[in-house]
Amino acid sequence: MATDAVEQAVWSAQDTTPSAIDGALRALLQEHHESDQAFAPARVLNLVAVVDRQWRGEIENRLERVGRFHPSRTIVCAVERGRKTIDAWVSMGAVGDAEGGIHVGEERVELTIGEQHLAALDTVVDPLVVPDLMTLAWSPHGYDDAVDSLELAGVVLVDSVQSVDAKSAIERAQRLLETRYVVDLAWLRPTPWRERIAATFDPPGWRSALKEISAVTVSHHPDSTVSGALLLGWLSSRLGWQPAKMEPEDNGIVARARTHGRKVRLRLEVDASMPVPGLAGITIETASGMKLSLFRGAGGLQAKRRLPGGRESSWVVVGASRGEAGILGEGIRQALLRDPTYGPALQHACEMLH
Repeated sequence: MATDAVEQAVWSAQDTTPSAIDGALRALLQEHHESDQAFAPARVLNLVAVVDRQWRGEIENRLERVGRFHPSRTIVCAVERGRKTIDAWVSMGAVGDAEGGIHVGEERVELTIGEQHLAALDTVVDPLVVPDLMTLAWSPHGYDDAVDSLELAGVVLVDSVQSVDAKSAIERAQRLLETRYVVDLAWLRPTPWRERIAATFDPPGWRSALKEISAVTVSHHPDSTVSGALLLGWLSSRLGWQPAKMEPEDNGIVARARTHGRKVRLRLEVDASMPVPGLAGITIETASGMKLSLFRGAGGLQAKRRLPGGRESSWVVVGASRGEAGILGEGIRQALLRDPTYGPALQHACEMLH
């Protein structure tokens, strides 16, 4: 369906206040309503992004690529060291059906703030969010204290693979989960892997093999230990395994989870050839001799299964990756949903990396 862009309205000011910015937003909304009867501001989700000022353009480019999952109102707080005042730039436009349909509004507020504003960021942002909507907080450059101060944000977007220490990243996600809902990009990236593993054992004839799993090996990007641990945590929590602490072993880290009088060997290993964050492969073995392998390949995930008698089969899972732009868009979408499997997986992963 053809679309057309409604004229964008812009307001800016230097050394301003949150109340003045709020007034500008209200005035722009009124102007749009008066000039275009088909204008309807989106009212689904607020996003507050706290970023380094020098990297603001990179984050804005990422947000531009999220497509239909863009927030209703985006508030970018760009932190500039040494700054004492607040500068603001507000834009409001819309895209709609060229044949005369509704023009759905898109609103963006860009603030340039100083480090001194971070401790009280709640008071700066509160007048600017759309009331009664879910608010998602995101700090891709590590302003964790600012996110902690944003009590109005019921959801926090994190990317645990960005942390140098996997253990501390998982522990922070656990702390956040005590009071808010957490969307972790390190959890979302392996979603296709979890889906394919579940699909493999979904046929009734294969479900009994879940009780025979004896070993799981996950290979991952050097910075994606958390993603690998979360995948093992997901299997462990879903299958009722009791996790154990992982220890260095054979150029990897290994834990032996307990279940029904036996142990399951869980192993994480680094694949230095991985060009992007995420998983490189997973191998699941059973006591009866079945072996299932999934690994990245041309065109999607390559899957291979070897049966106890030695017969092998292989296939390609097409379109299994969303790409980084797709992952951020999915993270924004997940702010409105609830995944009940993330918390237990996180708990088991934390116990393994403790």
